[in-house]
Amino acid sequence: MTSATPDATLSVNGPAVVLTIAGSEATGGAGAQADLKTFQELGVFGIANLTCIVSFDPKDSWNHRFVPVDQQVIADQLEATTAAYGPASGAPSALETVKIGMLGSPATISTVASALQENSFANVVLDPVLICKGQEPGHALDTDQALKAQILPLATFVTPNHFEAESLSGLEITDVESLKAAAVRIHELSGAAVLAKGGVRLEGPDAVDVFYDGETLEVLTAPKVGEVAVSGAGCSLAAAVTAELAKGATPLDAARTAKDFVTAGIRNRVASGAPFDALWQGGAR
Repeated sequence: MTSATPDATLSVNGPAVVLTIAGSEATGGAGAQADLKTFQELGVFGIANLTCIVSFDPKDSWNHRFVPVDQQVIADQLEATTAAYGPASGAPSALETVKIGMLGSPATISTVASALQENSFANVVLDPVLICKGQEPGHALDTDQALKAQILPLATFVTPNHFEAESLSGLEITDVESLKAAAVRIHELSGAAVLAKGGVRLEGPDAVDVFYDGETLEVLTAPKVGEVAVSGAGCSLAAAVTAELAKGATPLDAARTAKDFVTAGIRNRVASGAPFDALWQGGAR
């Protein structure tokens, strides 16, 4: 709990404030948990507004168990956060940078889109989670279409993985050249800066991502650390971009820092009894 009146002796020069609107992931490797740990590591003050609760089911091939947060509860979280720190709040360190993670339903997408439209955020980083493993296909398709229609046009930076980049661009991605083409296409559709992730899914010794913002196209590479995707890599990459933008980095520099941050986290991954490892956000220490 805090005092009802601010202490006038405290410094107002605090850290940049960032918000993640995302799901809770029970094992701690991804979702809002990964975002908050990334924010802390990169020196910004992180806030999480939860959209859903996700827990893997070890009795069902580790598919997702998905429980949405009530829409009024989501709206209440967004109201409280923006009143305290939003662009119109008068806070010394105003909230200008938001990361969008898993939303999970058309209803949640509408709620979040309304909040984004009501607030003049300088940076909206979209990690376009287009499918939830184990989710009913029809519901997943409705969610994908709503995300593309309502959230993508509001984004200033988009970080699709291989599957998401194919879905958003309508292109098949088989190599670096087609990943470049997809990044360009997604920028044309959204107007946002794009960091399209090839990761371990493209052949070759390197994990390759492509940045494009309408002017600069840059291929970011790092040696692959294993051949299997690591839980939390995508969330942490987008969260790292969010943190760096909030601190004043250019989109390209934010992408470069995020790539290095995630590579270090994958190299120092955390193993468990689950059939996947988790990225460690402290890996760069």
